[in-house]
Amino acid sequence: MRVAQAWREAALWFPVGDVDLAGFTAHEHACPHAGRGWSVAGAEPVDDSDSDFAGDCVLHDVAEGYVEFDHRRVRVELIDGAPDAEPRDITVRRFPDWGDVGDLVDVLDVEPVGEGRYAGRPYTGAVARIVEGSQLLAQSLVAACREVPSRRVTSAHFVFTRGADPNQPIDFTVEAHTNGRTMSTLGVRVTQAERLCAVGTVLLGTIAPDVIRHAAAAPDVAGPYDSEPYDMRVTGRDLRIVDGAYTGDPQAPVGPPVLDAWLRYRGVPDRPELRAAIVAHFTGHLSIAAALRPHAGIGEHDAHRTLSTAINAIHVSFHADPQPHEWLLYRHLSTFAGDGMTHAECRVFGPAEALVASFSVEAMVRRFDGKPASTDDRSVL
Repeated sequence: MRVAQAWREAALWFPVGDVDLAGFTAHEHACPHAGRGWSVAGAEPVDDSDSDFAGDCVLHDVAEGYVEFDHRRVRVELIDGAPDAEPRDITVRRFPDWGDVGDLVDVLDVEPVGEGRYAGRPYTGAVARIVEGSQLLAQSLVAACREVPSRRVTSAHFVFTRGADPNQPIDFTVEAHTNGRTMSTLGVRVTQAERLCAVGTVLLGTIAPDVIRHAAAAPDVAGPYDSEPYDMRVTGRDLRIVDGAYTGDPQAPVGPPVLDAWLRYRGVPDRPELRAAIVAHFTGHLSIAAALRPHAGIGEHDAHRTLSTAINAIHVSFHADPQPHEWLLYRHLSTFAGDGMTHAECRVFGPAEALVASFSVEAMVRRFDGKPASTDDRSVL
């Protein structure tokens, strides 16, 4: 049983009858939960006021018939794959996770609450205290498509002005600027507690027969099954990094300012606006890492600790109706870094190496002037 907890990582509760307690030592313990606790030989005692575990306890009762492991000291793994998946389509993830693709879809699928107004659901399981800018972009696409459901997303440009709290509702206000025979232009304001978090424009359009056609070619890189799985804590989203080049380690080998990533999603509803939103959601994930890659002694592990990093703006154009249940190749190319800013030009390729989408990202990478304003690296910018 996966149990979401506001402001804390999710918990995973196991039926006590499914746990082999041989090798554990049962005892009464001082953890906040009443009942039994178990320790194992060699477990280091902990003293953490923010934890439900204390002393050398690594397992304890949490509810009638259920127990929980201390996942900081006991490795809990999730086997992620469809029931009939081949071995190459199964990945192993470490708990705690952020959630499932179904949770992500629920977050992106904003609800109408009035004329031109939509609400984004808070996500109780969020531990990071800042909403990704690409999430606000993706939610805005869904809101815009609900306003003009007969047209598909052609492009969108958003600027992110303030951080939003994932545990609180987010409001989206959509205003139609133009609504012609073939194109609709909509403005979207994203607010939380009446404070502006993002503002942007969405262009919706209709498909017309080709007059001309060409597209950029896909890069010649290793395929998904020859690339390294990477766990970004979302089950149902299979992410694989070409050459294993994505790492936050400041001591990692340097390379060109390019990161190629294969993605595939399980269980996305068959709705075009949600397919576009899912593709847009990943546009903010790797461009800063691509910018850091050529520079020795600096990495994403420094972000929100010694480096102030954030996505400032994203522009995305869709060239086809994306199919995220199939492998998509995201190429992130950082074209500039300097003056505290970075820029990336990126592309998304689908089946048969077809160009599905293009996007650009502007972001900041700056040293903190003194100490960060917050000691919580999940929220500081």
